[in-house]
Amino acid sequence: MSLDRKQVYTEMKDLFGDVPTWVKTMPDAAIGGFWELMRDFQLGETRLPNKYKELIGLAVSGATRCRYCALFHTEAARMFGATEEEIAEASMMGAFTMAGSTFLNAQQVDYDEFRRETLEAVAYARAHAQETGVSPGASAHA
Repeated sequence: MSLDRKQVYTEMKDLFGDVPTWVKTMPDAAIGGFWELMRDFQLGETRLPNKYKELIGLAVSGATRCRYCALFHTEAARMFGATEEEIAEASMMGAFTMAGSTFLNAQQVDYDEFRRETLEAVAYARAHAQETGVSPGASAHA
């Protein structure tokens, strides 16, 4: 059973110092589950370090054009130790991924062909890296 509103408010005040106004507008049926996911997955200790989760959140925020999420994930990434350079790279990775996605979808590229070529390219890069001792991408700059 999800937490009730009072429990959510108590936990949020303990962690953040207050309950954001937007959280107070959430329906009773949603607030407990939302907070539990935020607390236990987003902000909790999981297999992905918190800094990486927040950088992923930032990249997605840029792609979805959500300024609210971009602000939150940027500040949370900083809180978890992300540098300005890492924040910029995450933002660029979101932009780069959206550019590729937009092109592939607009061109209606055959997915099965794309999948086959991608798996072959990754297998080749992996094997080449093992043979040469140079990590994938490193030799591209030489």
